[in-house]
Amino acid sequence: MDIGYLMYAGATGAGFFAAPVVVPAILGVAGFTSTGIITGSLAAKAMSIAAKAAGGGVPAGGLIATAQSVGAAGLGITGQTIGAAVGAAACAVL
Repeated sequence: MDIGYLMYAGATGAGFFAAPVVVPAILGVAGFTSTGIITGSLAAKAMSIAAKAAGGGVPAGGLIATAQSVGAAGLGITGQTIGAAVGAAACAVL
């Protein structure tokens, strides 16, 4: 069996299973939590910038709203699929 195929499959699986843990953890450190955005955090600054740019509110479906949703509820199957694709792409680049 080709070792390249095994590496590709392994990276795809790692992305699929690691993304639901790693991404919310990183967002939590940035300040996107299940209880909301932490005052004074990087997330709060990003939310402020996004709200000012949008004329006073954070756009639904935008980057900040999506990050808060993932920080609060996790990735779901779509996020896992994207994680798998990122893992596969990273392996292909290497």
